[in-house]
Amino acid sequence: MTLQITLDLNDNDLKHFQLIMNQARSAAARIAPEDIVAGAEKLMAEIGESDAPEFVQERLASLRAMIDMLSDIDWRLPDEEADRVYNALTYFAEPEDLIPDEIPGIGFLDDAIMIELVARELKYEIEAYQDFCQFREQKRQTEHSGSASRDEWLQARREELQSKMRHKRKHKTAALAKKLFG
Repeated sequence: MTLQITLDLNDNDLKHFQLIMNQARSAAARIAPEDIVAGAEKLMAEIGESDAPEFVQERLASLRAMIDMLSDIDWRLPDEEADRVYNALTYFAEPEDLIPDEIPGIGFLDDAIMIELVARELKYEIEAYQDFCQFREQKRQTEHSGSASRDEWLQARREELQSKMRHKRKHKTAALAKKLFG
């Protein structure tokens, strides 16, 4: 038997999670980027070793994409976007959670919610990176034999996708500003 539970976070709930994220970001200002990534990696390992609920497990792909896009030498995420990803991962670098991870069944609930929120914040970055990885794998499988080198076709695709990512984020920000301010 399964039980489906839906959580609707209203504006006040989201503000609460944003406050928690802002506190984590302030605390993480003194943490090195590699320690931020290590914290996120540690969380992934803890969730993987636990019997965390499926709704938590399902969010790990987004967290993995955020971590990978920072270290993927082919993706070469520009500093501005890399800073956005590091900022998103700061919550996972702090040992103090909203809900202690040791509590069976719900210990990773706050982590799952935070992963979902930051994945939405980084939606275009994650989509662009996943598209890039898919493109790279397709090229790898077809053993590209054209005149362009691997570095050239990866660079062209990376630039195209990162430009598209920035355009989407800018358009979303402009639409939100218009909605808020008329």
